[in-house]
Amino acid sequence: MAEKRDYYEVLGVAKDASDADLKKAYRQLAKKYHPDVNPSEEAAEKFKEASEAYSILSDPDKRRQYDQFGHAAFANGGAGGFGGFDFTGSGMGDIFGDLFGDLFGGGTRYSQRANNGPMRGANVRTSVNVSFEEAVFGCEKEIELNFREMCETCHGTGAKEGTQPETCSRCNGTGRVIQTQQSIFGMMQTETVCPECRGQGRIIREKCPECHGSGYKTKRIKIKVQIPAGIDNGMSVRVRDKGEPGTNGGARGDLLVEVRVSRHPLFQRNDTDLYSTAAVSFAKAALGGKIQIKTIDGDVEYEVKAGTETDTRIRLRGKGVPAVNNPKRRGDHYVTLVVQVPKKMNRAQKEALKKYAEAMGETL
Repeated sequence: MAEKRDYYEVLGVAKDASDADLKKAYRQLAKKYHPDVNPSEEAAEKFKEASEAYSILSDPDKRRQYDQFGHAAFANGGAGGFGGFDFTGSGMGDIFGDLFGDLFGGGTRYSQRANNGPMRGANVRTSVNVSFEEAVFGCEKEIELNFREMCETCHGTGAKEGTQPETCSRCNGTGRVIQTQQSIFGMMQTETVCPECRGQGRIIREKCPECHGSGYKTKRIKIKVQIPAGIDNGMSVRVRDKGEPGTNGGARGDLLVEVRVSRHPLFQRNDTDLYSTAAVSFAKAALGGKIQIKTIDGDVEYEVKAGTETDTRIRLRGKGVPAVNNPKRRGDHYVTLVVQVPKKMNRAQKEALKKYAEAMGETL
């Protein structure tokens, strides 16, 4: 399954975007990708993705959880509603009312918008390896990555010293061009990226020799990442403002660190529960007695009941993994008891076992 994109990235807004900004961004995407306008499979997926992103970010409580834990906040229960998002709240009905009014109410209304305003930078993805214990209890990891910063020579303009970028004459600096075509709904207008300036709204005739026109320089830096307790393999940790730089004064993107958890030789994990086995001698299984069981917190003592059979499963409450969004709540540790039958015995042991069999009425 493909990894979900960052919701802010999907809508093309900054992480501090207002409710009005979110609604505006989603409405523009819905008008572009709604199945009644664009029947392609790709458009349907983009429409679903944008709807899910808006459903989460337009809800203050869900947005708070997402900002803290990313997609992991809804990994078990989903975002709610139909297909992972809810069309009934957060003004979705108003948006679709406006949308369909535009589509079927005598043509489509478009307003030319500038695309040379502040734009949030793209997110950067990387990964980090942690041990099983580090994933359970949390840890701090230091990672090294390429980090782009504003070029000090051109101050981020990308233009050679003494020159300035020119406004694109084809799109008049908006970065977008509008195409009009006839459709079954009437005259439809579609916005596309300007092919002349590639959506930048400006053209650099003489590039800065230091950054080669990009406006940025790259350096290698080290970043400390806090891995929360209870994180599972494949989850990601978000580090704010450590992604790609924004354009035209926009905020930086985020760094998304995928956590890869190594396997444990004894414990197996399922969500917040742990599973393992523990050996019990034949005598203790028959007569009962105390054994030591290894847990993620260390050894614990357990009283085996007399007559315990092999494959008996016991539960150690609260000895599992902390919930990633609530470290105070821990899962359980399930232990399967395996009765060990001695493979090698001396003469005295064999004689004792024969007497036991005779006492039980068995014939060897």
